Amino acid sequence: MSIRLAAALLLLASPAAADPDTYAQVARGRALATAGDCIACHTVPGGIPFAGGLALETPFGTIMTPNLTPDLATGLGRWTADGFARALHEGRSPDGTRLYPAFPYTYYTRVTRADSDAIFAYLRALPPVSNAVDRSTLPWPFSIRTSMLAWNALYFTPGEVPPDPQRSTLFNRGAYLVEGLGHCGACHTPLSLLGAAKDNRHLQGGQLQGWVAPSLTNDNRTGLGAWQVDDIVEYLQTGRNAQSAASGPMAEVVANSASHMPKPDLRAIATYLRERGSAGTPAPAPAPAPVAASDPRMQAGAAIYGDTCAACHNQAGTGVAQLFPALAGSAVVQQDDPATLARIVVTGTRAVATDAAPTAPAMPSLGWRLSDTQVAAVLTYIRNSWGNTAPAVAASDVRVIRAKVVAP
Repeated sequence: MSIRLAAALLLLASPAAADPDTYAQVARGRALATAGDCIACHTVPGGIPFAGGLALETPFGTIMTPNLTPDLATGLGRWTADGFARALHEGRSPDGTRLYPAFPYTYYTRVTRADSDAIFAYLRALPPVSNAVDRSTLPWPFSIRTSMLAWNALYFTPGEVPPDPQRSTLFNRGAYLVEGLGHCGACHTPLSLLGAAKDNRHLQGGQLQGWVAPSLTNDNRTGLGAWQVDDIVEYLQTGRNAQSAASGPMAEVVANSASHMPKPDLRAIATYLRERGSAGTPAPAPAPAPVAASDPRMQAGAAIYGDTCAACHNQAGTGVAQLFPALAGSAVVQQDDPATLARIVVTGTRAVATDAAPTAPAMPSLGWRLSDTQVAAVLTYIRNSWGNTAPAVAASDVRVIRAKVVAP
């Protein structure tokens, strides 16, 4: 049984569903919690939905996610709607304790009070689960929560963002979902050394637990410039399109959230991403010059690609639509940071399975038979063939990734 189905059954079994008015708010809250992908961070693999206890890795240490069920002792049972709204909008728990931005209140502050109340009603309708979570796992000095006073003063501006009257309803709905409830920038915007989003590089891609969340800008080489609105909708709804397939952390987003959202909301997200333009951010850096085909790394990479990769992605790098992602023209392939590609080659990966596309094709691990030098060569070849341009990959880059993702 999937986590989403289990959560639905728990909801339907709740006494709150007996009142039509309450049920309507709970049902709306469930849809909003799905759009916010709350279940992903507050559920351990194979665990009870929303019971917390998932270890989130941050640059400052590990944070354990809290229990969101209405258990009186270990969950939100003593919280009120006002206290819940305060957490979303101000980054503070009901007793005034400062929350860390691993809980993305810097984005949730844009969620309307009506939506906050609906989400809280949904969480209150879940059966209570006793699950005490240690919320003090960060090392000193990051464990000092009062330090968030200074951090918030520097990097946090609370408050909702009003719709832009010069834009369409669809665009504004997409802006609300992307910049607020969906908190897309939490992964797709690079962070400073203090863990704050670099606003001047908003949605231009970021690092996440050994993966690179690619740019969501309209850059043709590293972003969504080659994608149309329908391409984005298809990707979010099914986990794949003619150009790409979701794996890694994005596979979880599609499985838990996007594939269960109403299609009009997905179209709103796609419309916003395609129409937002630069939004005041600087233009992306010019594409680097491609590595010459005569370069020894390219020649070695071409041989490895023909022997190992071409059977699925074919010799022209165009892949197989809806099955094996295209490498030619791929934004993921051409990111400045090759961490995602190196990780996939070393460890393998599996694309997400959804109701609309239940087949989940996998790429096997090649790290067991390719050395760091060989992985670097084939990645350099892929990143500089078929019109792609990206910096060459060094064996030392692969060695760092391998050390992070392969257990001793």
